[in-house]
Amino acid sequence: TLMEGRRAAAANVSSIQMLSVQPDTKPKGCAGCNRKIKDRYLLKALDKYWHEDCLKCACCDCRLGEVGSTLYTKANLILCRRDYLRLFGVTGNCAACSKLIPAFEMVMRAKDNVYHLDCFACQLCNQRFCVGDKFFLKNNMILCQTDYEEGLMKEGYAPQVR
Repeated sequence: TLMEGRRAAAANVSSIQMLSVQPDTKPKGCAGCNRKIKDRYLLKALDKYWHEDCLKCACCDCRLGEVGSTLYTKANLILCRRDYLRLFGVTGNCAACSKLIPAFEMVMRAKDNVYHLDCFACQLCNQRFCVGDKFFLKNNMILCQTDYEEGLMKEGYAPQVR
């Protein structure tokens, strides 16, 4: 059955928590600007506290509390997922078209092969697959169920129906 995924490298992934500031507690210091956090909410990440405006991606400057519940760290950088994958992700080549697949792009996988979404189709009839569809990998070719079964018939044996 078909599964979608992203190409990714091993990451230092940390969660981001949004917490309400309790009015009767001493204000916490922000790890980004070193000022006291007097806002209604604060973020907790990397075992530190942050203003919502201070926890940003080092590359694109997006507010990490708004783009998800995780952040990525590498080489003393705090990054959003897209920039982490762009800078440190594993790139590779599509098994169908041989063109480069950027690390942040969605991919399809079959055994050790990786494909662009647009390239993942039956290599005989070009039928596209949806998540959950059955496909077959025979001699490193992606086949739909019809073409796979027709190939088996030509080879002189029928597929086992389960």
